[in-house]
Amino acid sequence: MRRPRVAYVALAFAAFLFGSTFVVIKDAVTYLPPLGFVGWRFSLGAAVLVVLAPPRGRRLWREGAIAGSLLFAGYALQTVGLAHTSASNSGLITGLYVVFTPLLAALVARRAPRLLVFFGALLAFGGLALLTLEDGLSLQRGDALTVGCAVAYAFHIVYLSRVALRHRVIPFTAVQLIVVAAGGLASAAVFEGFRFPPARVWPALVLTGIAVSAGAFFLQVWSQTVIGPSRTAIILALEPAFAAATAAVVLGERLTPAGWVGAALILAGIYLALVGEEDPLPRAEALTPAH
Repeated sequence: MRRPRVAYVALAFAAFLFGSTFVVIKDAVTYLPPLGFVGWRFSLGAAVLVVLAPPRGRRLWREGAIAGSLLFAGYALQTVGLAHTSASNSGLITGLYVVFTPLLAALVARRAPRLLVFFGALLAFGGLALLTLEDGLSLQRGDALTVGCAVAYAFHIVYLSRVALRHRVIPFTAVQLIVVAAGGLASAAVFEGFRFPPARVWPALVLTGIAVSAGAFFLQVWSQTVIGPSRTAIILALEPAFAAATAAVVLGERLTPAGWVGAALILAGIYLALVGEEDPLPRAEALTPAH
């Protein structure tokens, strides 16, 4: 197989791993509280990356800690939200970070977003409404937390676009995972009560902490060096579709007719946002571990 074809296959597999974790985590947080799961999951991922490339340097740690704090906010909101919503909703709503990122970048740069990005945002927000709003037009708790997660991921990517090129990929990511792990364990101790994971949760921790946060991340980084950031972002946008499909097969989740329309609008909005940007997601996106 030629390298570009291998890269496309690797990226599609990475997107599948990213999407399937919503189902895995949905089951795991019934046995281990969400913040504790985040802490233990990223402890494993951080350990792998630290062994591969130990992080050194004050600037690396300072900027990595800021990026890691934003990443922790995203994962904490996503995982707590997943305890209160479906895996399919969580995957689809999380994908909105692709829409929020160019809007936030335009706001920071004090310029208007490109027209396709604007229309993509309108489609995605309309889809969000159809997918999540229930009687009384209220956004349910789990869905609202997941919207916050998507916003946090967007802040994370915009920040990375400003600082990531100063650092090597693996040690900079290792610092971020260390911060997420520390934030998860500390928050769990305060809000949930510190506890060790039960035996039945360890397979989920190994899958999400090592196979996804470390393994799929490597597939993403390597593939991007072969086919570029724009095509990488478009293939990875399959993640919410894989999340919904996996939830349907494994958990038996089913969307309502309005939910199907909403899901389609969200996916269409994501692709418009990607196509509408001159550089849809900067190289820094390669430093964003699995969502």
